[in-house]
Amino acid sequence: MTFPRFFTAKQTLPSHRIDDVASDVTRQLTAQAELGQIRPKQSVAIAVGSRGIDRIDEVTRTVVRLLIDRGAEPFIVPAMGSHGGATDAGQTATLAALGITPQSVGCPIQSSMDTVPIGTCAIGQDSIPLYFDRNAAAADHLIVINRIKPHTKLSGSIQSGICKMLMIGLGKHRGAITFHPAFKSFDYRLDRITANAIPTILAATPFLLGVALVEDAHDSIGRITVANADELLAIEPTLLNTATEWMPKLPFSTAELLIIDRIGKEISGTGLDTNVVGRKWHDKMAGDDEWPKVQQIYVRSLTAKTAGNASGIGIAEYTHRRVAEEIDPVKTRINCITAGHPTAAALPVWFDSDRDVLDAVCAQSPIPADRRRWLRIPDTLDLEQIQCSESYLEDARHGDHLEIVSDPQPLRFDDHGDLL
Repeated sequence: MTFPRFFTAKQTLPSHRIDDVASDVTRQLTAQAELGQIRPKQSVAIAVGSRGIDRIDEVTRTVVRLLIDRGAEPFIVPAMGSHGGATDAGQTATLAALGITPQSVGCPIQSSMDTVPIGTCAIGQDSIPLYFDRNAAAADHLIVINRIKPHTKLSGSIQSGICKMLMIGLGKHRGAITFHPAFKSFDYRLDRITANAIPTILAATPFLLGVALVEDAHDSIGRITVANADELLAIEPTLLNTATEWMPKLPFSTAELLIIDRIGKEISGTGLDTNVVGRKWHDKMAGDDEWPKVQQIYVRSLTAKTAGNASGIGIAEYTHRRVAEEIDPVKTRINCITAGHPTAAALPVWFDSDRDVLDAVCAQSPIPADRRRWLRIPDTLDLEQIQCSESYLEDARHGDHLEIVSDPQPLRFDDHGDLL
């Protein structure tokens, strides 16, 4: 088959990077009156999730040191629902993959799947039980650290963030499998139940402060906001608006094929961010009002940090043999079923090489090679430089915030038929 030639386009993505996150975290935490409630020898649980947040180890280490300086006894609690295979060891290993270990942050990690019931959340005429990590619930105080960003399935004014971590992440596997099936009943909008759920959780737990992080288009922390219990529900929607405005996007609204070099849980909850590829509501196609519209997706590999969790692989049409062989079926199955998204674990058609995949794509299209609209990205976070087939060349020349940095060149393959 004849493949299109590719050029490189560079997007101008504004930077909002905070260079010294330790100083910013320290300044904001020490400005909170609630910090004065912490007494020497008191235990403080610090909830950390499974996402690959920029410098999350540094943020966590800063919080730990500040607490130790006040004479407190902090410990880390994995707040990641069913991730890590829904096991104590698996969740500890997930934190380690993010650079969070007892040695790196300076305090113990208490990883357990044990939970305690803390009340109920009303959903219409029904209610569901709320569960909370036993170790976190037993602490004298709780500080939650998480990134605020658009969710890959949820919509509304509250999506991924501190509230979701309180409701689901700290509910561990039991809480996650209770909550996720209920998403449909409130139309995938957490903001329809947070006014009921969050006050209930705050009243029943030792929550003290939330450290909310917003990343810019370069995956760098650009805003840090510390919120107390009274501020939480008001602050998250504002931060979500900022996160949505800052997040990177594909430069074109349509593509016949999107080649993604890697997916992983540290990149997105679905491995690839559905907000970027335009498949938030349907695995295989964009909704009527959803953009971009990508006809087919090819995933080439899994990240090392995802440790075999291929959640989201079912959103793609094609994958490589190495992906099929690296998938941990137990981790992937548990994660996707718990999230109420079992099709996200479905294995796409796989081939032995990149060339075989691209041959299959070409075989289904009568369009000449020079008119095929293909894009290639490293992952759905790294969108500064994008490989574009030559049919995008004229659009790129007139595109805002786009710079063409290489002329169209033929794709190059190694002896095994894989892209160089």
